[in-house]
Amino acid sequence: MSDNASLRARREAVTPRGVSVAAPFFVAKATNAELWDVEGRRIIDFAGGIAVLNTGHRHPRVIEAIRRQLDLFTHTAYQVASYESYVALAERLVALAPVPGPAKATFFSTGAEAVENAVKIARAATGRPGVIAFTGAFHGRTMLAMALTGKVVPYKVGFGPFPGDVWHLPFPMALHGVSTADAIEALHRLFKADVEPQRVAAIIVEPVQGEGGFYPAPPELLRALRQACDQHGILLIADEIQTGFARTGKWFAMHHHEVAPDLMTVAKSLGAGLPISAVIGRAGVMDAPGPGGLGGTYAGNPLAIAAAHAVLDVIEDEGLVERANALGRRLRERLEGLRARVPAIAEIRGPGAMVAVELMEPGGGPAAELAKAVQQRALQAGLLLLTCGVHANVIRFLFPLTIEDRVFDEGLAILERALVA
Repeated sequence: MSDNASLRARREAVTPRGVSVAAPFFVAKATNAELWDVEGRRIIDFAGGIAVLNTGHRHPRVIEAIRRQLDLFTHTAYQVASYESYVALAERLVALAPVPGPAKATFFSTGAEAVENAVKIARAATGRPGVIAFTGAFHGRTMLAMALTGKVVPYKVGFGPFPGDVWHLPFPMALHGVSTADAIEALHRLFKADVEPQRVAAIIVEPVQGEGGFYPAPPELLRALRQACDQHGILLIADEIQTGFARTGKWFAMHHHEVAPDLMTVAKSLGAGLPISAVIGRAGVMDAPGPGGLGGTYAGNPLAIAAAHAVLDVIEDEGLVERANALGRRLRERLEGLRARVPAIAEIRGPGAMVAVELMEPGGGPAAELAKAVQQRALQAGLLLLTCGVHANVIRFLFPLTIEDRVFDEGLAILERALVA
């Protein structure tokens, strides 16, 4: 079998540098929250495939559901020849999502596809072109999704020009001097200085920013957005691609709030590693595009649909919503206990198990190099971590919610050593 070094050399020879890889090893197998590389080394996974594996690697019920579907059919293209499992999954998501009924859902392959189609639906429903997003947001790597994304490096460098009629508001980050009042005032200023509200189709917001640094959207901000949308006939899109499916201690992060979106995008942990995404929204809005206006060759692939049904079953039957809250509490308590020994810990935040720790230098600047060093020390000791944030100084935690207690405790012990080193 090849070793990591030889595989890295082969990768560099035939794949572009634009596809960067966080870890230096190559995976040979995985189970729940553990990986083994091609050299037999074990790594505890606190990255979860970037929030894709809330139900862990290779959950037996997910694997069995995929195997059953393999014996039936693997593809028809839903818009050519449909199948019941697609309709049944739409029924389940509509019942779970915090979208006012009656509601409908449709499926795609990636999160970026879901975002692009949510904007298409919003434009068709309102007859308007404009979209408002936030600084620090991440909505995908396709052209419109990049335009919506509020982080330049590495996502936008060299790829412009981007689609027009997109504006950004500052996202509240108290640690960096941006208040909720600042964000709301920026919205009012935008309507006075840059675009009339009647030109705006939608405002898209992550209820907890993912790539931006795991900053939760303050309730006051979401209330203000809902009020502005209602006043001006704008649609509110909640991007729950990273926050959905029990990660925040609710089925969806918008369940933490009293306001409801008109449209939602979901993906990542819905398929447990198989590519599937969805747009869920108010029925009248979802029906705005004409027949043939939505779809995709692989959209709602039957294998991914089968996996998604199993994911919903596992979340419910294994109590993963409650498990997320319990794991999140344990992680936050461990991090809080390290504050005296790690003065760089500036903030510990996030609902449920969508937890992050932000590191700052003694003078107050972002400690990006320290975050990178912690990540590297943890990996050397067998723990896979991800960083995030506009300044790359945030460590985020996306371990499977099915992680065994002994493995979780082992990971926390490695994390502690990496932080205090």
